[in-house]
Amino acid sequence: MTAPAESTAGVTTDLAVAGMTCAACVRRVEKRLGRLDGVSATVNLATGRARVRHPPGMPAGELIDAVRQAGYTAALPEQERPARAGGDADDAVRRERDRLVVTALLAVPVLVLSMVPALQFRNWQWLCFALAAPVAVWSSWPFHSRALRGLRHAAATMDTLVSLGVAASFSWSAYALFFGGAGEPGMRMAFSLMPDAGHGPAHVYLEAAVGVPLFVLAGRFLEARGRRATGTALRGLARLRVKDVAVREDGAERRIAVEDLRVGQHFLVRPGERVATDGVVVEGGSAVDLSPVTGESEPVEVGPDAEVPGGAVNSGGLLVVRATAVGAGTRLARIARMVAEAQAGKARAQRLADTAAGVFVPTVLALAAVVLGFWTGAGADPQAAVTAGIAILVVACPCALGLATPTALMAATGRGAEAGVLVRGARALETLRHVDTVVLDKTGTLTAGRMHVVRVTALPEGLGEPAVLRLAGGVEQGSEHPVGRAVAEYARRTVPGRGLPEVRDFRATAGRGVSGCADGRAVEVRTPGETLPEPLARALAAAEAAGRTAVEVAVDGRTEAVIEVGDVLRPGGYRAVDRLRRLGVRPVLATGDREAPARAVAAELRIAEVHARCTPEDKAALVRRLQAEGRRVAVVGDGVNDAAALAGADLGIAVGSGTDVAAGAADVTLVRRDVDALADAVHLARRTRATIRANLLWAFGYNAVTVPLAAVGLLSPMPAAAAMSASSLLVVGNSLRLRTTRLPGTARRRRTPAGGPRVAGGTA
Repeated sequence: MTAPAESTAGVTTDLAVAGMTCAACVRRVEKRLGRLDGVSATVNLATGRARVRHPPGMPAGELIDAVRQAGYTAALPEQERPARAGGDADDAVRRERDRLVVTALLAVPVLVLSMVPALQFRNWQWLCFALAAPVAVWSSWPFHSRALRGLRHAAATMDTLVSLGVAASFSWSAYALFFGGAGEPGMRMAFSLMPDAGHGPAHVYLEAAVGVPLFVLAGRFLEARGRRATGTALRGLARLRVKDVAVREDGAERRIAVEDLRVGQHFLVRPGERVATDGVVVEGGSAVDLSPVTGESEPVEVGPDAEVPGGAVNSGGLLVVRATAVGAGTRLARIARMVAEAQAGKARAQRLADTAAGVFVPTVLALAAVVLGFWTGAGADPQAAVTAGIAILVVACPCALGLATPTALMAATGRGAEAGVLVRGARALETLRHVDTVVLDKTGTLTAGRMHVVRVTALPEGLGEPAVLRLAGGVEQGSEHPVGRAVAEYARRTVPGRGLPEVRDFRATAGRGVSGCADGRAVEVRTPGETLPEPLARALAAAEAAGRTAVEVAVDGRTEAVIEVGDVLRPGGYRAVDRLRRLGVRPVLATGDREAPARAVAAELRIAEVHARCTPEDKAALVRRLQAEGRRVAVVGDGVNDAAALAGADLGIAVGSGTDVAAGAADVTLVRRDVDALADAVHLARRTRATIRANLLWAFGYNAVTVPLAAVGLLSPMPAAAAMSASSLLVVGNSLRLRTTRLPGTARRRRTPAGGPRVAGGTA
């Protein structure tokens, strides 16, 4: 996540940037980095990260220096940063909280005395001045220091506005107390939401001097907590990592640090422990909870040769696992990398907001000066002119504008990761909501890519289905062919009573089938002959029409049954396609398989448009043709043959269990085996779009209303500060709602009547 990554456009490096407080800060850092030759940068305010693309060979120190020249600090994130991110964030939240508590203790008495004239005792204003001084200096020091740093670099940010507002309010109040008659012992002051330009002693604005930093610090504290909450996906992934693991070597067991684990080593996973890294089960069997990694709600039974991902929880017996990937090559690391990349990205709406915020602060400063000059030149009361200028400085904060999009993207990508949907970046999320056509691969995408018994047809006057199936399953135990494994697995699961029989004289004949002696009978499972009894001939014709594979079972030389075998539909396939149609997305099936099985799957899922026997070039051409028709096309696939179509589509979606080539060419990865995650992804993208639009509408609308009110003297500084903080909190709170978005695909799972998987072209 932190190491530079090679790309066709150069090298990408992540930087942790500190000191940014608003969208104007983001704009300044991006512009400063962009001045370097061949460098472009995307900065995310919500994560505090800069993703910098630069020429190979450019040292990271040069990038860090450029950020420092912009008035901020930067560093390369540490390798162990993800594991410690939660603790660092907690420390930052605690510091914000401590400063807020002290500020509140000092500011609340000032606010109460200023707002309630009945409580104003003799010389109350001097007590308020003594309490306000630490707030204006110590509590507001972060704003003052960042404003001074920006001034040295000729930059104006939100901190400039807050610092000037506090300094102006406190300075005017000091002038009023010492020189304007407000320090008289019997002075009383009424509080009003609108400025009072009455005659008499000069008005003191101590309530604004303490109210502005109090409300801004409160808003910052709640923002920090809210922004931290949107990063729960990465912290949750970090918690899935284990520190040490028990390995087995030469029959002995010892514990080592997980960093020392190597590919090929065997390690133990006891009940209740997490799987240390991606691997293949060598010994044992158990139910494994994959929900932390894939979002699947039900445990999965695993045994020898079954793959298990790192981070999964062993719910049952002892497992011995052979490590197949370690470190950055594990599925967990890839998921963390994709989530981090997605949250570091920037949507088109955010780029627009950052551009607007970049010129917003200088415009506000100029407007405040113009308003102050206008009211003074028009002969207005000086304190009314000062009030209008201070209110503009306080109320015109672009913080909500800077948070509107990144907080929504962080919450959405985090929610997607929890549900087994990994979005590579903001552009992918934007494209996903516009998709109107999805091209679906069959094998490995809509189907699991493995064979399953669809139907067994036995002769009515023969041995009977259970007996024939038990004998056939016993003989097929020695077969490595997918059809043989499917028959043996189905027989173990469905035949009651005794297990499968032992087999003698097993023999496999290429292109013909297998044979052996079981329970004293000669059993052969073979390719169907040309002549079969009438019931079996009808079953064979139906299987061929549906594109399924059929085998004939003969016992002691007599044909007893026909077994039909087909590919298994992935869970939720029908509901996924139906939900896509309801969302206005047109499904298209494109597969390299034969016409008959392709049509059978399409009929089962009610897909009208089918393209069979497609080569990789044919799939890519189909995508181009649909795009030429004006369609926004997404391609879902899992294999190398899908990579060209995935890369050429408007949006490539890879099934997570597929090849690395497919995942590398895709913009979205469905980690969950349930293909219904695709409809969840579209649903989440559209919810995110609605949230971002609402955030931006509020952020722009808030400034459009409050700045004119402040300019004409209808809004005093303290309620202006409260409104400014409330706008940021509203945006963050609205984004956080995405974390609780209900995704129908994760709420329920489609089950067949028998509790097993659905089979293409029929039922098990």
